[in-house]
Parts: sequence; structure tokens; C-alpha cells
Amino acid sequence: MSDNSEPTLLPTAGSQTGYRVLARKYRPQNFDDLIGQSAMVTTLSNAFASGRIAQGYMLTGVRGIGKTTTARLIARALNYQAPGVTGPLIAMPSFGEHCQAILEGRHPDVIEMDAASNTGVDNMREIIEAVRYRPITARYKVYIIDEVHMLSKSAFNALLKTLEEPPEHVKFIFATTEIRKVPVTILSRCQRFDLRRLDGELLMQHFGNVARKEGVEAEPEALRMIARAAEGSVRDGLSLLDQAIAYGGTTVTGAHVQSMLGLIDRARVIDLFEALMKGDAAAALEALGLQHRSGGDPVTILTDLADFVHWVTRLKVNPSAVDDPARAEAEKTRGSEIAKALPMPALARAWQMLIKGLGELKDAPDTMAAAEMVLIRLAYAADLPSLEELNKKAQSAATTAAIANGAARLAQGKTYHQEALPPSDGPRMSGNLALNRANTEAPTAQSTSQVTLTDFRSIVALVAEKRDIKLKTDLEMHVRPVRMSAGQIEIALEPKAPQTLAGELARKLEGWTGRRWLVLISKEAGERPIGEQNRDARQSLMREARNNPTVQAVLAAFPKADITEVRDPEPQGFAGEAALEREETHES
Repeated sequence: MSDNSEPTLLPTAGSQTGYRVLARKYRPQNFDDLIGQSAMVTTLSNAFASGRIAQGYMLTGVRGIGKTTTARLIARALNYQAPGVTGPLIAMPSFGEHCQAILEGRHPDVIEMDAASNTGVDNMREIIEAVRYRPITARYKVYIIDEVHMLSKSAFNALLKTLEEPPEHVKFIFATTEIRKVPVTILSRCQRFDLRRLDGELLMQHFGNVARKEGVEAEPEALRMIARAAEGSVRDGLSLLDQAIAYGGTTVTGAHVQSMLGLIDRARVIDLFEALMKGDAAAALEALGLQHRSGGDPVTILTDLADFVHWVTRLKVNPSAVDDPARAEAEKTRGSEIAKALPMPALARAWQMLIKGLGELKDAPDTMAAAEMVLIRLAYAADLPSLEELNKKAQSAATTAAIANGAARLAQGKTYHQEALPPSDGPRMSGNLALNRANTEAPTAQSTSQVTLTDFRSIVALVAEKRDIKLKTDLEMHVRPVRMSAGQIEIALEPKAPQTLAGELARKLEGWTGRRWLVLISKEAGERPIGEQNRDARQSLMREARNNPTVQAVLAAFPKADITEVRDPEPQGFAGEAALEREETHES
């Protein structure tokens, strides 16, 4: 049957009256049929063989993973009775006396209840009253409580004592999808088993076996789509397979499953991604419109696009992931080629923009328009250089300029050296320039015991360390340093300086340093206030930064960017300048 042909309908038959869905028909009958939970089966087998059987079990996992089925299998193993069997047994070669009734949920000694409809303390009282009586026919009376997290707090508290010390003939089995909502007092009284989500390869094998037993031919691509849509849930996958068989008849193809689930052809998704990474916004919008007209939902299209970005990123990090059987052949071959061609920053940026775009689609009045805007942003961002590429270009331009500058100085017979910058307690710059808009945290001040008061700047630094903001501001704005010696400071005051400034400074210095300080008012003009010196130094640094070739290269790449701060992350100068300085020193 070709992919474009209509699905073949199964012939009607009277036997379909008692039809059971695949999820019930192929429910595991023993632990050998339970796929993907080998750790739990091994633990239970050893516990039953040694007689270390717990009074309660907690089963947790995603929907459709087999929690209720596992609970029934445990109940069957606890009550397994057959010729030659004297106690609980995990390996059940054949059906025993109680097996059929337990698996069908109709045994009088295996009580199943749904906590969603039995949430109150009264329901737990009924259990507490009933556990006193021995089982009717089976070895144990087993209580299976599904979705146990939905019990009320009072119901949990009522169950605590009975769960901790139940009669020897009573066992509890709980199942939940929300394990975090179960009180720790309940969890501590149970053996917990986390039923793991099944991977795509295991689900494909299982669904293929079921299809063969049903006499249906299923293409690998169809099974791959169903396994991916199942998201690790066996029940969800079997329900989808049931629907696919009803849709396709005796043959289930990838085209049938794709049409049934409203999925987009993976090749179209890859074409769309390639157009975006080439910066071709027009081709990307045309591809999106074509998929939308074919029945694709914008949210589904962007979700598939994000999934492909994740897949390519995985191949970039781990090329051996190409052997994943859950991936289509087109994803493997073309994905590997794209992973080799695209840098990691481009993939990370595409992922972030798609995740943000999917959030925008949820709130947008027109999801198609929102999806188009996301793709346009992606296409235009594809041409942006990464930070690493930009840094390399800027460093290369700066190195070239530094070498040319040094050569010009040598040609003029001048010795190259770095200009000494005026001292400042603010950020300084030597050779490397750091443009930082976010990290503005001030450097940690030294402790008082480590500060040496040798000049007026060291005094201002001590005041800043003590968090006396007003005094620090007054010293920077209204004080002209004159001279300083051990225990004595001479200053000149600006006209707007507080009258008590000298006395306040002397008193606080004595308290901070443990020695007496004399602060004298001098008639000499003194230096300019520290605040003015710092302001001039910062302006000089900004001018030098704007004239630096590295900064000019960055500003040229980002026309709307501006310099907000200049910092010196390293004490040494620029590598190219340092090399020239060594060379010129050697020649001189």
C-alpha cells in the first residue's frame, strides 16, 4: 500500500462484539511480561525468596506505565496457590487458584479502591475495621489504593498506625503519579518502587510484537511515531496503536499515523530549520504556511522544531547518539550534517528563542502570527556572530592596531610605554578593556587591621569600609588634602563643607584605629577634592576606551551599544602591547 492511498478497512465480524482494547488485552499476566522494570522484579524476587516481605509497597511513575498492573501482579504473587507451592512466589509458571480473579480485579480478598473517590477519613475507618478479619480464601488480604496522593490529610493520619503495624494477614499496595504529595510518614512505612519511563526502542519492540499478534503489518516509521507520542507510557502507546489499526486496517504506515496524530513530516521540519539557519526568512515563512495549510498546528510545528534543535545539539555533543532507533533516518543523516556545520552558540541561541516563542504562542490571540514572528527573529538572529567569534575579531583588530602603533613609534625613534594613570579608588584600566553592563558589584574592602593610612585616599577607603556614607561623601566633595604625617592630617575645606567635619573625622579615626589623630585646617590651597580627581580619571578612562581598537571593533559590530563602565580585570597590559614593550626595551 502506498503512503498516499486510503486506509484499508477491516472486514466486519460478529466477533467484535466482545472486543477488548489492546491496553487491556495485552496487560502483563506475570512478572516476565512486565517490560522495562527489571530492578523492581529482581528486588521482589529476592525479598519473596528470603521471606522478607514488607507490609506495604508504594508504586510511583508516569501515567500508563503499569502501576495498577504491577500492584495486581504483586497481589497475585502474595496469594499464589498451586500444587507444590507453600508460600508467596514471584515466578508463577501457570495460573493458580486465585490468579484469574485477582488479575480481573474481582477477588474478595484483594480490595481495589480509588483514592480520588474515597478521600475521607471515614473510608479509612472502614479499612481499619475490616483488616481485623482474616481473608476469606486467599493467603493475604491485600488493599490496593490507586492515586493515593488524593487522600486527605486526616485520611493519611488515620491510616498511619494500621500501616505501621498491620495484622500479619494484611498487605497494602499504593500507586500514585504524584509521589511528592504523599506524606513522608506514609513513605517511611512502605517499600518504594519507581517504575521507570520506557525508552523509544523498547516501546517500538513491544508495539511491534503486539501488532504481529494482531495480524497487522506496521511500518517501523509508524511504530517510531507512536513510541515518540507515547512519551514512555505503555498504555498511551497501545491506545494509539489501537487507533492506528482502526484507521489503517491490516497495514499501519507512517503516513497513516502522521495524518491521524496531526504530525508534521520530519523532512519538512528539517527543511524549515535549514532555511532559518541560512537567514532566509521568506523561505521559512513559506514553509510554515505550507505546513499550516496541510493541517499542522503552529504550536506543534515549533515544538517539533525545538525537538530537532535538541537532537542536533545532542549529536554535536555526542555523535554516537545517531544510533538512536527512535529517530527517523532523515533526522540521523541530515541531523549529523547540520551538527557538524553549526557552532554550539547558534544551536543554544535557537533553542532559547524557540522556548521563549512557545511561551508567547500560549498568550497570543493569533498563534499563526506569533509563530511567524518567532521564525523571523530566528532567521535574522542566524547572521549574528557569537561572542567567541566577535571576541576573536576584536582581539585580531586590536593586535593589528597595536603592532602598527608600535611600529610607528619605533620608526619615530620613540620608546613605547604605558601612560601612568592617576590614582583612583574607582575602576581602572591598564591594557585589557572590559565592558560590563551587569556585574557592578564593588570590590570587597579590606579589614581595618590591614589598612595602612599613608595618604588621604587610604583614609577615604577606611571610611568607605566602615559604611559611613555621609562622611565619605563630605571628604570626597569638600576636602582638599594638603599633607599627612603619622597621627596628623592637614586639610583645606571647600566653602560648603560642614563646620564640624574636622572634629568628626578626628573622633571617628581615633575610634577605628585605636590611636589619637589631629586634624588641622590649613590655609594652603591643597590638592583638588578626591571626588573631582576620580571624576576626571573616569572621563580619561572612557576617552581612552573609545579610542581603543578592540572597543571600536565591538561598537562597530553593535552600532547601538555604548560604554557604560571601564574595568581592569587583569593587572597586566594587552598581550600585543606587552610584546612590543619587551621588543622595544631590548632594542633600546
